[in-house]
Parts: sequence; C-alpha cells; structure tokens
Amino acid sequence: MDTIQDNLISYDDMLKAGAHFGRKKTVYNPKMAPYVYTVRDGICIIDLLKTQTELINMVKFLKKTVENSGMILFVGLTKQSSGGIKELAQALNMPYVIDRWIGGTLTNFKIINDRVKKLEEMESGLKTGAYDKYTKKERLMLTREMNKMSTHFEGLKKLTRMPDVVFVSSLKESALPLHEAKKMSVTCVAITNTDSNPKSVDYIVPANDRSKKSVDLILDALKRELTAVVTQ
Repeated sequence: MDTIQDNLISYDDMLKAGAHFGRKKTVYNPKMAPYVYTVRDGICIIDLLKTQTELINMVKFLKKTVENSGMILFVGLTKQSSGGIKELAQALNMPYVIDRWIGGTLTNFKIINDRVKKLEEMESGLKTGAYDKYTKKERLMLTREMNKMSTHFEGLKKLTRMPDVVFVSSLKESALPLHEAKKMSVTCVAITNTDSNPKSVDYIVPANDRSKKSVDLILDALKRELTAVVTQ
C-alpha cells in the first residue's frame, strides 16, 4: 500500500488513546455500520483498521489540497480539540475557528471579513500610536473591544476567501459550520464517531471524538504529514 500506511498512526497507539471507543448503541447511527467492529457492554467499538485506511484517504486528499495552494478552514468546537486544532492550523498557516462558530462565517463571508479587517485596523492603531490622542478611558474601552473581537475573529485572519475545505474535529458537534460549508459548496471532512452520519461529509476518520488523546493523535498525524508538504 501507499507508504503513508507505514508511518501515520500505529494500531497500538490508537488503542492506547482509546480511539476505538465509539458511542453507546442507543445513539448509534446505522450508517456507521461499516466502521463498527463489534458492540461491547453496550458501547460501539470502532474498527481501527478502517480508521487507518480512512485517515490515509483523508491525508492524501488534504495533501493534494495543500499542494494546489488550497485553503483549509480548521474547526474545533469541542474542548477536547480546540488546542490541537489551533496548533495544527497555525503550523500550516491556515484559518481556524475554535470553541464557538460565528453564524454566517461562510454564508455571510463579506460581513465577517469586514469585522476581521476592523480588528486588524484596531490592532495596528494601538501599535502605531494612532490612538494616543484618546483619553486613557477611551483607550481602555478600545482595548477591551479589541480583545473581545480577537476572541471571535483571531483565527479568521487567514480566511481571505472562501475555503476549499472545511475540516471539523467532531462531525456531531459541527452542524452549523457543516451546514454553511455545504451551502457554499465547500468540501467537508471530519473526525466521525458512531453517532453520526458519515454520508453527510466527503471524507471521514472514524474515531473517538470525545477523547483528547484520540483527537490529538489524529491531529498530530495530520500536522506531520501536511507540514511536510508546506515546507517542501
């Protein structure tokens, strides 16, 4: 098979990270059947061989995207993934959204982009001393507004156009960004647990999206593979 198979993620590492633990059978989505190895004590167990295969497929696709100067918007709305998503996106010089999705990020792109530009103007103004003419109280208020805007828009500074791909760290927890991406005809890829519909996105990695170790393992593999392309 492709040489990626040999150096991506080992089966043992996935086991140690708990990547095989799916969700309870009571919330199981039947469309995930091809990726479920068995059910143990009411918990769906993900077939990690399928995880390895699907991860390779996703990496190949994302590599081609990066090689063709494509833009990937990384989205991590869960506490398990926010740090890893930010680190991955920054390593690739790509845009990201963590913790909370701002409605209209894609479907009202111009409005969101204007807010990002406003943030950049405010940051520049504070650095260059353009706001020195204001009172101390006014500067404090500007700084507070800038910090608030930064929380929402910092990761979107690299989103200078509609992305080619949206990557989400949890299919189940990313309904709004995926809805907007599909509406704008953007390719969607996701880490997908057994409670989600894998047919709703273009590429999946079946894995435990509730374990930080599991998510980090996948994100680290993506970072390793994709940064190698960026630095070529």
